[in-house]
Amino acid sequence: AAMAGFVRELERRHGPALRLEQRAAGGVGSVVWDAALVLAKFLETGACPLARRHVLELGAGTGAVGIMAATLGANVTVTDLEELQELLMVNIENNKHLITGSVRAKVLKWGEDVTEFQPPPDYILMADCIYYEESLEPLLKTLKDLTGPDTCVLCCYEQRTMGKNPEIERKYFELLQGDFELEKIPLDRHDEEYRSADIHIVNIHRKRPVGP
Repeated sequence: AAMAGFVRELERRHGPALRLEQRAAGGVGSVVWDAALVLAKFLETGACPLARRHVLELGAGTGAVGIMAATLGANVTVTDLEELQELLMVNIENNKHLITGSVRAKVLKWGEDVTEFQPPPDYILMADCIYYEESLEPLLKTLKDLTGPDTCVLCCYEQRTMGKNPEIERKYFELLQGDFELEKIPLDRHDEEYRSADIHIVNIHRKRPVGP
C-alpha cells in the first residue's frame, strides 16, 4: 500500500489543476515547497518558451516544476534520488492527461556521472536545492557537467534567515560565480499571485570563454 500521502493541487492558468501527491514521511523531497510553486507558476507566464525544449529538473522531489513544464509542451526529465522515484512516478501518472510534451523520471545523484543526460538540456530547473553545505560542491559539479553554452538554468529558492542558511546561500552563489553569470529575475516578472519577496528566481548561464 502507498504510504499515507496528501494531495496538493496546483492551479493552472488554463485547464485543470495539477494534482501532486506528497508524503508525510520521507524528508524534504516529499513535500511541494513554496519555491517549487513560485517556479512552476513563473514557467506559466511564458517568460521562457518551453514547447519542444529539452528540460531537466534537479532535486525534483514531487516533480511539481518539471510536470508543469511538461504541460507547457517541454520534453522533461525529472531527476532525484532513488528513494523519490516512486513518488515522481505516481505524480507523472496522476497528471499524464495534462501533459502536452513528455516527462520521465530518472535517478541523478549530484556529483556523479551525467553521460546519460547529454546532450546539454535547453533548460535546467531547480527549486529549493540549496540546503546542505555538503551538497554544494556536488551540485556545482553537476551543473558544470550538464550545462552547455546555451543552457538556461532557473534556480528558485526561499531566502532563509535561520541558522547556517544565509551562509550556505552566500557560499553557493560565490561558488557559482566562478563559472556562471547570474541574473535575478525581478519580482514583477513572477506570477502575480504566486510570488513572495523572500523567494527569488535566478537565471544562470555559463560564462562565455574570454579569448581572442
